[in-house]
Amino acid sequence: MLQQIFSHTPLYVWAILGFLVYRGVLASRAREVTLRKLCIIPLVMLALSLSGVHGSFGLAGVAPFAWAAGALAGAVLAWSLTRTDAIVAIPARGSVQRPGSWVPLVLMMSIFCMKYAVAVTLAIAPAYAHAPGFMMPVCLAYGCFSGIFLGGLLRTVAVYRQAHMTSGPQGAAV
Repeated sequence: MLQQIFSHTPLYVWAILGFLVYRGVLASRAREVTLRKLCIIPLVMLALSLSGVHGSFGLAGVAPFAWAAGALAGAVLAWSLTRTDAIVAIPARGSVQRPGSWVPLVLMMSIFCMKYAVAVTLAIAPAYAHAPGFMMPVCLAYGCFSGIFLGGLLRTVAVYRQAHMTSGPQGAAV
């Protein structure tokens, strides 16, 4: 059965997996990142998450509300847990120095595996798409994962903006 599942998986899915692993490994090392590049993964995760909700459950009914509740919870969690003392803003270059962490890779693999498992489950048992006991936790989790990425991004941007406002364009360490 696993062989059938993997063989029926479109090639673009494996390309997305490769991209996410690559970006997760990059995130494991301390590095300077422009604000624009810092937005890539949260936006990719947002797209994967919303496409999962839309493709599996539609955007009518309770699914988008469950997703939004999860996203808000995840964003608040990430905002409160992001270590601002480890972020160095470099306004002169429009970038930040971020510490390395394996957490983004774990989160990316979690949402990827969850999206994959949900797609397989719905291919085998399509009726689950209408089962609140399946739909609600899935949409909450999709939203929470997206919220974690967005909350971390927003916290980093807030640190950057604060450094930019207090030091001007020459740069600052936060």
